[in-house]
Amino acid sequence: MSKANILVTGIIPEQGLTKLRETFDVFYDPEIETREWILEHLAEYDGLLLMGTKADKELIDAGKNLKIITANGVGFDHIDIEYAKQKGIVVSNCPQGVRVPTAEMTFALLLAATRRLYFYDKVVREGDWIDVSEQEYMGMSLQGKTLGVYGFGRIGSEVAKFAQVFGMDVIYNDVYRLDEALEQKLGVRYVDFDTLITSADVLTLHAPALPSTAGIINAEVFSKMKDTAYLVNAARGALVNQNDLIEALATHQIAGAGLDVFETEPDIPEALRKLDNVIMAPHAGTGTLEARTAIAKEASENLISYLVDGKALNQVNK
Repeated sequence: MSKANILVTGIIPEQGLTKLRETFDVFYDPEIETREWILEHLAEYDGLLLMGTKADKELIDAGKNLKIITANGVGFDHIDIEYAKQKGIVVSNCPQGVRVPTAEMTFALLLAATRRLYFYDKVVREGDWIDVSEQEYMGMSLQGKTLGVYGFGRIGSEVAKFAQVFGMDVIYNDVYRLDEALEQKLGVRYVDFDTLITSADVLTLHAPALPSTAGIINAEVFSKMKDTAYLVNAARGALVNQNDLIEALATHQIAGAGLDVFETEPDIPEALRKLDNVIMAPHAGTGTLEARTAIAKEASENLISYLVDGKALNQVNK
């Protein structure tokens, strides 16, 4: 029996592809895999480990023999999952490998934003000095403050654990509410969306990018948040109306923000880049060798399980 053919796109650590190579015939060469090359050759492959390009209708149609697409990460908004379903193609993602590293990045941004590290770093690098006993230069301590978590899944719940170590109270809002006994065990409290945004000293986002969540954090939300509150987003840029955020930061409607994702990435508006009450990263939530290796292994397991055993793991278009 011949082995299935797998195409790997993007930049993937080889350590994560070992088992995939042992099981299938794998083609991986990021130097030549332009979108045009993928469209021309995709018909030769049974499985696609996708990173760095969109799986829209054009690409899916090019994959005439595709049986499965696995995203190299948890997000799948770059894949037309409904069209793939129509074509009989399984789409899966990698929710486990991203959980801890993205939570780490979220909390790194949270600490950096609330303790104003970008502003302090900028002052020192420019050869200046400030007296932080002056209130205008102070940040915010976390102990006793309220963390509002929008989207209480794997990553959001992990961030909540970190926050509790720092002495924060945790409230959350999600489409699905946890069992009350589990809420008590985790030490978190469910609230409606308005209560979440008005009560949070730090609002952190962990919801998927869906039509129902697009731009959900907007001018109306900023007008209801505390003027001492911070926004942290390491989920999806589409959750935040970027122009409204710029206005809220520039007018100090909120105190600051920590951002790893952007509505217009990789093009970041100058108006956002010049603000000193926001700290930013280039969508680097899983930017560690350990994380990227774990994600590639998880993606490999998705492919192996389906193409060898017919069992779809982490399927997002059932």
